[in-house]
Amino acid sequence: MSKPVVNIWGTPPGAKAAAAETDPWDTSWELRNGTAWIFYSSSKQTAVRRPVILADGFAMGGSNGHVLYDGLEKGDYPFISSLRENGFDVILLGFDDRSASILDNADVAIECIRRTNADREGDTMLTVGGFSMGGMVTRYALAKMERQREDHNTSTYLSYDTPHRGAWLPLGVQAFSHFVKEEWGDTNPLLGLYSDLVNSPAARQMLRWHVASGTELTLDVAAGQDQERTDFLEALERMGDWPQRPRLLGVANGTGTGVGNDIPAGEIAMAAVGPQANAQLRTQGQGQQTVAQLAKARMSPVSIKTTGFPELDGAPGGLFPKAPLLEDAANFGMAAVLAALVNEVPAELTYNTSTFVPTISAVASAGIDDQTALYSKVDREGSDLHDFLCATTNEGHTVMTPELGAWIVARLQEG
Repeated sequence: MSKPVVNIWGTPPGAKAAAAETDPWDTSWELRNGTAWIFYSSSKQTAVRRPVILADGFAMGGSNGHVLYDGLEKGDYPFISSLRENGFDVILLGFDDRSASILDNADVAIECIRRTNADREGDTMLTVGGFSMGGMVTRYALAKMERQREDHNTSTYLSYDTPHRGAWLPLGVQAFSHFVKEEWGDTNPLLGLYSDLVNSPAARQMLRWHVASGTELTLDVAAGQDQERTDFLEALERMGDWPQRPRLLGVANGTGTGVGNDIPAGEIAMAAVGPQANAQLRTQGQGQQTVAQLAKARMSPVSIKTTGFPELDGAPGGLFPKAPLLEDAANFGMAAVLAALVNEVPAELTYNTSTFVPTISAVASAGIDDQTALYSKVDREGSDLHDFLCATTNEGHTVMTPELGAWIVARLQEG
């Protein structure tokens, strides 16, 4: 069974990652604030010839080459092997801090592109892209190189379930993660990790709507964009928004038909009652809604309210990744984990996960604040990409499937 390429939860503190017997890559390059792992298409090679650079996405901590390789190779579709069998050299680009600013990690990507061009034999042009946030990192890197009149020698840009129009994390989940850290974080460092991830530079740049604390809040759909996201989008616009020279390809882990994931709007997703914390989180609905009520025991609740939002949790798109080491908890599920740690009794969980990257964001065809666009067939003519493929069903964010993987290999061969 396939698993996400991007391990968003990283390795929890105290957990020991399984050690591989041997490194699956042929060589690696140490970069400033990152690493590139190179897989040649032929055992006789000592330099790349048909390079495909693929960048890691948003997550806790640094990239792990073995985890990236497992996600790409050991699921339902052996993506790295398929590329190599078709004559491509694969370069997996990892970052020392995957939650750092997209602008900072774009500099790592630029260094990798330069190293690839210096190492390359022949004149075959590069394919450059990434998974999830890695697609935003490389999009900005290529555009910046063009703006500075530096030749990146790239013919194809590729994004894999990348949040071009923003990612979605339920506002109640965000607020609850901060509430737990603010009230109980000094008792257990684990209670602050989710909050730290939500408030990291990359999350603030990537999330369409961001909540920074667990205090009372009423958020209108037109508001709520973090200043770091505004600054990032302005920086991207100054670079030309997209690289102009390459062909722009993308895939989405969500459907392009408008069919969602059957998560209803306005329903209780997680409820916790205990000696320390009481909380109720609801799925996002339209109109005016209370999406969360949070309280310390025997105290008045803090309410998180929204106005004018679409039904985002059930929208077509890649689903928020699960944490295998935490009983597959996803976004609402992680809130339940936090509540259980605080109360020392289980929380009631109705919906574990929801949409993370709506399809229309992954294919850059419409804004995710548009209810009609979210639940309609994707407008191919409205996409900023030259070509894209949407999944047949709504599946896990960055899961590598035969459907999406084979399409990518075929399109790269055409190029």
